[in-house]
Amino acid sequence: MAVQAVHLEADAFLVCLNHALSTEKEEVMGLCIGEVDTSRIVHIHSVIILRRSDKRKDRVEISPEQLSAASTEAEISFSRQQQCQCNVRTQAMYQMMDQGFVGLIFSCFIEDKNTKTGRILYTCFQSIQAQKSSEYERIEIPIHVVPHETIGKVCLESAVELPKILCQEEQDAYRRIHSLTHLDSVTKIHNGSVFTKNLCSQMSAISGPLLQWLEDRLEQNKQRVQELQQEKEQLLEELAALE
Repeated sequence: MAVQAVHLEADAFLVCLNHALSTEKEEVMGLCIGEVDTSRIVHIHSVIILRRSDKRKDRVEISPEQLSAASTEAEISFSRQQQCQCNVRTQAMYQMMDQGFVGLIFSCFIEDKNTKTGRILYTCFQSIQAQKSSEYERIEIPIHVVPHETIGKVCLESAVELPKILCQEEQDAYRRIHSLTHLDSVTKIHNGSVFTKNLCSQMSAISGPLLQWLEDRLEQNKQRVQELQQEKEQLLEELAALE
């Protein structure tokens, strides 16, 4: 039986969005952690970002070991990709493990040619068996982003982990190519330059903005602590006056 709706907390939504925006030319995939209540509503609290074993424009794969380790906690999968029949079949496979498993798709880097403005679309779905057919059909699941004033510890750790995971993926790809014995010296130098360029691009597009966001968040927290301290002192003064 399909779930009725998905409630995605704002901090988990932020991590999903940052992950989807981390690369324009490749797909990404992660797992969201949540629970299904008695009303068949999925509540998503946090996100696990996974290392890709294969990354291309039209597909993404993660190792079975990562999926097995994360599936003990995860309820939701999400990826930045366009919907196709293959995705519907993959979603059906995940639902065999848990009927509460839903798919979230984030489509980024969509530009309106008339206004030259970008758009970000996201959707949620499950798969059901088509009547009188062996194929699967997609059904849309309503998704609601739940406001959240603070950032949960797991979501914060996932956001900080993203640059590290992307760097590890680049290192794996470089080492895999560099280990080939038939490459000449010029090709190896070129590959090293591409590797360095990709790491610098990641630092500029992901690590730098993330660090700035964390510093801004820290400053906001300090100001909030100061405001609460002043409020506490004021309340203590009022309490002392009543005595």
